[in-house]
Amino acid sequence: MGQARRAAEAPQAGHGAREGQARGKQREKNTRGEGQKEPEEREEQEGREDQEGHERPEAQGARPDERDVSESERLLFGGPLRYDTGWNQHQDAFLELNFRAMVTRLPSLLTATLRLARQADPRAARIVLAAEIARGAAQAVGLLAMNAVLGRLITGGVIEDRLRGAAPALALMAAVLLLAALLRAASTYATGRLEPKVERVATELYLERAAAVELAAIEDHAFHKLLDTAQYGARSSRYMISHGTRVVNALISLIASAGVLTVLHPLLLPLLVTMTLPSAWSALTNARRRYESFHTWVQHARAGHLIASLLTEPAAAPEIRVHGVGPFLLRHFRAMSETAEAEQARLARLAARTGLVAATWTGVATLATYATLGGLLFTGTMALAVAGTAVIAIRSGSASLNTLVLEVNQLHEEALFVGDLQRLYVEAAERAIPVGGVALPEDPREIRFENVTFGYPGESARPALDDVTLSLPLGRIIALVGENGSGKTTLVKLLAGLYKPDGGRILWDGVDAAEADRHRLAERIAMVAQDFKRWPFTARVNIAVGRSAAPLTEERLAASIAEAGAGEVVADLPRGLDTLLARHFSGGHELSGGQWQRLGIARAAYRRGRILIVDEPTAALDARAELEVFEKIRALAGNGQTVVLITHRLASVRHADLVHVLDQGRLVESGTPDELLAGGGVYAELYALQAEQFTVQTPARSPSA
Repeated sequence: MGQARRAAEAPQAGHGAREGQARGKQREKNTRGEGQKEPEEREEQEGREDQEGHERPEAQGARPDERDVSESERLLFGGPLRYDTGWNQHQDAFLELNFRAMVTRLPSLLTATLRLARQADPRAARIVLAAEIARGAAQAVGLLAMNAVLGRLITGGVIEDRLRGAAPALALMAAVLLLAALLRAASTYATGRLEPKVERVATELYLERAAAVELAAIEDHAFHKLLDTAQYGARSSRYMISHGTRVVNALISLIASAGVLTVLHPLLLPLLVTMTLPSAWSALTNARRRYESFHTWVQHARAGHLIASLLTEPAAAPEIRVHGVGPFLLRHFRAMSETAEAEQARLARLAARTGLVAATWTGVATLATYATLGGLLFTGTMALAVAGTAVIAIRSGSASLNTLVLEVNQLHEEALFVGDLQRLYVEAAERAIPVGGVALPEDPREIRFENVTFGYPGESARPALDDVTLSLPLGRIIALVGENGSGKTTLVKLLAGLYKPDGGRILWDGVDAAEADRHRLAERIAMVAQDFKRWPFTARVNIAVGRSAAPLTEERLAASIAEAGAGEVVADLPRGLDTLLARHFSGGHELSGGQWQRLGIARAAYRRGRILIVDEPTAALDARAELEVFEKIRALAGNGQTVVLITHRLASVRHADLVHVLDQGRLVESGTPDELLAGGGVYAELYALQAEQFTVQTPARSPSA
């Protein structure tokens, strides 16, 4: 049921197709053993071994064979959207879904459920626990009372005397039923209070830990996979409460029934267990398959969601309509969905086969149980009244045991996703931005990069920055110039503490930034990135989010708007600063690129960082607005703020105090704009190329003109 809910939440791309079948058969081989392969699997593997001389790499945890990748995956995403579930070391342990593992882990599962409940609402947790224990005890008392009633009614004598003798036991049964109803109501109420609180607490922890990790962790596909799966852990935490409640109730009810059966005849208890073992095996086997399939195909699900969202995304809507991209995306959405459906069909086929085997086993065990009961009656070993109680106890115990197995399976299944959430907590803590460190100088004179090297994991062999040494004098305008891919943006991200260098040091007047308090370092930085976030909130929040921890004051907002020259932008908004900047909401408004850029600069001004990093600040502005923005930037530097400017428009850096020229990750020139122009190097060459675009050349007039 847990994965069924998740499939409903992600219907179009939860699981896989032809390549999924090959991959799924390999997983089944791992769980069944080499000697239990399905015939078609053996044929496929033998064929591959004949052609390749060895088992295909996929069986050893490699990516799926490129020949098995669907055309949509290959065309849109460049290859298979599969996660090898062995990417982390916990996988094998958590796929040990068998009866022994279920029994072994039951105490820890119930403890984890109780811990979640107590963390969210201790009082409600106590009510649920007490109510379920009392309900189980009431059931035991009810069975004993039933035995007494049957004993009185079946014995000889006048019917009035038998009824009179059974009356106390009947009254006790009525009281027990009333008490059970009251306890069920109390448990239902407390569980209803607990579930949303547990989900909220778990979600808050998930978001808190995810927001506190290093930027490199967010960009790491393996960690992002954990983020994908762990997001279901919060919802599973909620479901664990209801499943845990039913497990406690079924366990106590089973103990009550088993105790009565043991008293009636010791042989009845093992027969009861035998009746229920098949359903336990079936449920656990199917849960293992669903969980493993979910993990393998979670990235495929994300890709399907992406295609669907693109079809309704406002930013993509104009091009979808002008270029006719809709049918193209819809076709691939359908292909991805069919891939998911094929994987679901594979799971359904296996579940049906497993269920048929379990039902056959259960039928045989049930027949044996009632045959044994009949034999005891026939030989006179058991009285008729006791046999009647035994039938009721067997039916009650069987129902409790079936419920227990199914609910423990569901509890176990949800716990796997809660386990993903807990692993996220642990890994996020390991990859979190460090707290504390060496204090930075209060008023540093310069920031110096010494032999700094940095490369993005999994990307080009050439590092983004290669042995860069340069200085950034504070209180000045420093421009970073270079062609695309030269390392300018990477350098400022290192400056802001978003990444750590692979080699070398970044020194603030001799203090290594790697040893400094990163949070204190970030407080000194304000950034207007080229792709800064356009928050779907009001204009007021879009500016004030620059320093969200500071009190939001009208004076600070007004000053920031004035510094950015964004007064006209705000004045043109229908509701001023209270205008919602998200067109897809009722009453929402959309800004142009240039208007957004001014709000982004206002956001940086609101932050009041000592170092302002501006990455292509005028990319969406016209010539007049561009001139105004650079005037504002020069004014900021005139007030003592350091400005680090990245721009391709070299004419815009003529007022910079220092220019660093980067080329393919290396520093090639440094100096003032005039010095670099006179030097005839890379800067002068780029400047000349841009200047030529504005040179008006009048074509020669023909003699006949």
